[in-house]
Amino acid sequence: MASKQQRQLAQEKDRKRRMAWWFKAKYGMFVHWGLYSHLARGEWTMEREAIPAAEYELLAKQFRPKPNPAREWVALAKKAGMKYVVLTAKHHEGYCLWDTATTDYCAPKQAAGRDLVAEYVETVRAAGLGVGIYFSLMDWHHPDGMKGLIDPAARKRFLDYTHSQVRELCSNYGKIDILWYDMPMPYKTWQGWESKKLNAMVRKLQPGIIINDRSHLPEDYSTPEQQIIAQDRAWECCMTINNNWGYVRNDESWKSPKLIVRNLALCARDGGNYMLNVGPLPDGTVPRKSADILCEVGDWLKRNGEAIFDTERNDVRHSEFAVFTRRGKTLYACCHSWPGSDWSIGGLKTKVKSVQILATGQKLKFVQTPLRLHVTGCPEQAPDGPVSVIKLECASVPHQRPVQEVRRLRQRAKVNVSFRDNKR
Repeated sequence: MASKQQRQLAQEKDRKRRMAWWFKAKYGMFVHWGLYSHLARGEWTMEREAIPAAEYELLAKQFRPKPNPAREWVALAKKAGMKYVVLTAKHHEGYCLWDTATTDYCAPKQAAGRDLVAEYVETVRAAGLGVGIYFSLMDWHHPDGMKGLIDPAARKRFLDYTHSQVRELCSNYGKIDILWYDMPMPYKTWQGWESKKLNAMVRKLQPGIIINDRSHLPEDYSTPEQQIIAQDRAWECCMTINNNWGYVRNDESWKSPKLIVRNLALCARDGGNYMLNVGPLPDGTVPRKSADILCEVGDWLKRNGEAIFDTERNDVRHSEFAVFTRRGKTLYACCHSWPGSDWSIGGLKTKVKSVQILATGQKLKFVQTPLRLHVTGCPEQAPDGPVSVIKLECASVPHQRPVQEVRRLRQRAKVNVSFRDNKR
């Protein structure tokens, strides 16, 4: 019988195998879409406005999406350079976008009249993108959703309902690449949700699937939300493109393409992924501004994608003007603030073989000492828009000295200069 350590090593090896494509992907699309899209006040409207379930249910009679809106999402994701998509199959409101035997509160049995998850999965898979399913454990619509805290029979009914829905999603649509749980409330432990049993079922049905950490178990990766917080394991930052996840009519707080590119670089530098959300209108149309921003980021990635995709963690990070990413022995300085014609990287330990502007291929002159890499002859103005990338080919995996070590080297250099001056 294998020891505990051997089992852990085998599990980690299997995890790396399953997640190899995900580590390379770096950039995904989140889609928040449901009945709340009709209200245009955000995905938490039912809860925040205390709308009774019977009243909220009436939205299901209005929800009639246009034919296969997933075609538009996928086309946009491809233009944006995204490698996978995650759709809210069921958000906290409890309305199911798929054909479920567990309730009539689902798209095929209401005004939509068809299985929207089936359309989505088929379209994303045909485009060669990773297929992700979001599933909210919390359910405001189910009568036992909260009762289970005080009534064991209600808890059992609700868990049977929840596990059955997850089973359907993992059984009826072919290969699913990502299961993205959310909001494990009201139960505050994995035991409350019977998450080990649930996820064991998922892995049996979908052996290659990747599961996030929101069922009160760490599973395959962590999911910091709205903040880039690097983790010491696989992680993905999910973030809105404006202020809300679901469609909000007057939300004009758009992130700029420059900020999105910088966020991508920050995630890539620290070994994480970046999943950026769109909130379609009730008919499934992506807001024009969202599409314009994502296409601009996609144009940048066409020229500079090698600085983001298939990159690895790196420890080069001390700079006022750039975020550094790494692919093997190659270092990329993603310059969010163009440094001008003459600039340096302090404390770069690794020998640099060549320096060039990634988008244009222009070779740059440089001199390297133990203290710094000094680059000259650059354009005065940024050569490639808001974020220009400098590519540095290195002799080995690049590393940077800690700030304290650079400071000591600088002090030593000053002492040596002063000593020579005194001798003269």
